[in-house]
Amino acid sequence: MQPPTVYVIDDDPDVLKATERLLASAELTVAAFQSPRAFLELYDDRTPGCLVLDLAMPELTGVEVQRALAERGKLLPIVFLTGQGDIRTCAEAMKNGAVDFLTKPVDDTDLLTAVAQALARAEALQQERAVCARIESALASLTAREREVLTHVVAGRLNKQIAFDLGTGEKNIKFHRGNLMKKLGVRSVAELVRLVEQGGTAPPSSQHQGT
Repeated sequence: MQPPTVYVIDDDPDVLKATERLLASAELTVAAFQSPRAFLELYDDRTPGCLVLDLAMPELTGVEVQRALAERGKLLPIVFLTGQGDIRTCAEAMKNGAVDFLTKPVDDTDLLTAVAQALARAEALQQERAVCARIESALASLTAREREVLTHVVAGRLNKQIAFDLGTGEKNIKFHRGNLMKKLGVRSVAELVRLVEQGGTAPPSSQHQGT
């Protein structure tokens, strides 16, 4: 797992430099941007990290940057910095997942604490994505018939009921059920249901077909 990066966006070069220096003094890897558009063009979500983001910028506001990341499906924890924030803007930012909302001039300890919380959230998100990716890969390894059987098993159907629904023998259902559970690394229906839920999606069922 590569070390996290703290991204900083602020159109004020003095604030940007001071923030970068503070974070670097805490032995954090920092990538600083004066332009939010430049950040959005270069940001790669394969690198874990968080974002320290100025709210009021002429090119794009901090909230607009937050929205742009969300629209692209980029789950990057954000610490907002503002010299003129209002309650409504703060509420919107926090509702959309901001970790903290700090008023300039920001206390060094408060900023480092907020960044630590954001990086902890980023690590949790990365681990969650890794788990989901493994589950998706395992589900993708199933045959069409195994996906059909999985859908029925998760729905609570018994082997004989599944066999009737799919127009095949109960022995075949037991065979496919054993195979899919082995591929997914589970030993019980409860584990199977949890795995599918953790993956965030149920496997698609295909057209009924004989075996």
